[in-house]
Amino acid sequence: MLKESFYRPLGRTGLKVSPICLGTDNFANPTPEDESVSIINCAIDNGINLIDTSNSYAAGECEKIIGRALKANRRRDDVILATKVHYPVANKGINDRGNSRKHIIKACEDSLQRLQTDYIDIYQTHRVCMETELEETLGALTELQRQGKIRYCGSTTSPSWKIVQSALLAEFKNLTRMVSEQLPYNLLDRRVENEILPACEWAGLAVLVWSPLAMGILAGRYNNDDPESFNTARFQRGGIYAERITPKAVDAGKRFVQLAKQFDILAAHLAVLWVKDQPHVTAPLAGPRTLDQLKDLLPVMEMSLSDEIRQACDELVPPGSAVADFLNSAPWSKQKLI
Repeated sequence: MLKESFYRPLGRTGLKVSPICLGTDNFANPTPEDESVSIINCAIDNGINLIDTSNSYAAGECEKIIGRALKANRRRDDVILATKVHYPVANKGINDRGNSRKHIIKACEDSLQRLQTDYIDIYQTHRVCMETELEETLGALTELQRQGKIRYCGSTTSPSWKIVQSALLAEFKNLTRMVSEQLPYNLLDRRVENEILPACEWAGLAVLVWSPLAMGILAGRYNNDDPESFNTARFQRGGIYAERITPKAVDAGKRFVQLAKQFDILAAHLAVLWVKDQPHVTAPLAGPRTLDQLKDLLPVMEMSLSDEIRQACDELVPPGSAVADFLNSAPWSKQKLI
């Protein structure tokens, strides 16, 4: 079991979270339910206490799996359960998406049923919705919080100006404040260091990180000299996923694997460790596809990044720069890497 000293404060709340948290995007797609449940139980048994999901993962099936697992193991009160709202779950209608009051309240009720719980610990807007006034979004979240259906709320993949706007609006209008920001951050895309992470620090937000392994690029999954290495589910999805796996990114990943060998550490361990020990980061989200992948990452929770390794990583991809585009799922981001 993880020692108490390794847990970290969740922003300005009184909560403490494990240095690695559990992401569940693979549940039901492709990870089957029995293995997903085993991953949940293993994570909790080893001290991971935040489970992150979304109503849109596997069209709601991911939330159902988590709900059944927590009901069976009776560990609901042992975890901080975080889910999201924004994307449509089953394309039911034009208003069943976005961050409007109507959609947020209905989606929350649906998530509570799928998760088989009376409350959600952190309810997150999955993306920024430029068509909806932020005051409307925060107003809906405030009502849900006052009803006891959510404990805290957070945002995901936001620009720095939205983070600041949200904090100021909440203060001046007496609305609920965001307590966390979930963003893409890995050694291949460090652009959040320029403005977004400083904005999070200013607003006192916890920072949860998705894709610390850069979709496996930093684990050496791809090889520019081997076309068969690109025969992966993520690359075959095409679109924003394939856009991230560029020759330049793969080359940087290859050099990262060599760097990890130089310091006698597994590349996957180093990728997650690097994110975990960056300034202002609360915890990376590990999204294992298999139980073995989760077990393999558990030791990283008690590891520390040395100054020597940090400097070597900075030389590979300098602070604030990028060789892959992990902000390409953000509708506000217009920058394209060449």
